[in-house]
Amino acid sequence: MGFGCNAAGVVGCRIIDSPRERLIATLTNVFVPCNGRFPTLIAIGTIFIGGTTGGAFRSLASTLCLTGIVLLGIFMTLLVSYILSKTILKGMPSSFTLELPPYRRPQVGKIIIRSIFDRTLFVLGRAIAIAAPAGLVIWITANITVGNISLLTYAANFLDPFGRLLGMDGYIMMAFILGLPANEIVVPIIIMSYMASGSMLEFEELEDLRQLLVSNGWTWLTGVCVMLFSLMHFPCGTTLWTIRKETQSIKWTLASFAIPTTAGIIVCFVVANAVRLLGLV
Repeated sequence: MGFGCNAAGVVGCRIIDSPRERLIATLTNVFVPCNGRFPTLIAIGTIFIGGTTGGAFRSLASTLCLTGIVLLGIFMTLLVSYILSKTILKGMPSSFTLELPPYRRPQVGKIIIRSIFDRTLFVLGRAIAIAAPAGLVIWITANITVGNISLLTYAANFLDPFGRLLGMDGYIMMAFILGLPANEIVVPIIIMSYMASGSMLEFEELEDLRQLLVSNGWTWLTGVCVMLFSLMHFPCGTTLWTIRKETQSIKWTLASFAIPTTAGIIVCFVVANAVRLLGLV
């Protein structure tokens, strides 16, 4: 379920009887790329991975890149689950027995209604509650200026040295931070920042996006690091709120924020600096 929406995936963890294993599944669900991150992964992979090959192999390279990212996410899920089960969430593994009930004719109407109210509206309601105030924050940072410089630019300049260590820049880091309400808005915020616009924008053609990113210093390494950090960073606001409701714990909610973010920082730092030491950029 996490491939569709991490918040729905967290809700789906309710079927796990063991509280320890349910918590492990909840904390690692975010390593699965959701629909909000797939557009970013596809666009960046097509531009900076597929675009470097060209010709007939462009689509193949993009596809293999996206497949590799998904497999990396699954690997990180298993790795972090193993680490948690051996450290802070030690315990005896439980068995899972699924007893098949007697077959009954499906009640289509009941299934649709329950899925709408128990899943769709449940998640959408929380998304709206997070997105509304977050949208105001994004507008304020982009439109309020001090000395003809927006608050967004000030924050990006502050984060730029840290972003460079991870193979990115300050505007990209701010896009991920401001993209907390929804992963879908990370790329539009990057575009807004580079174009010094007060509102989020999207390009209809990937070539226009490629030219904008390259003109602002992006290389294939930048694209790779953005994809890696998009895969491994804090959950969106809706997922965090859902984790808080499901676990009834601020501690585990903060852990779900810190674990993937720490993993993303470490992986991006290692990849970026290894490539630079090898002189590949």
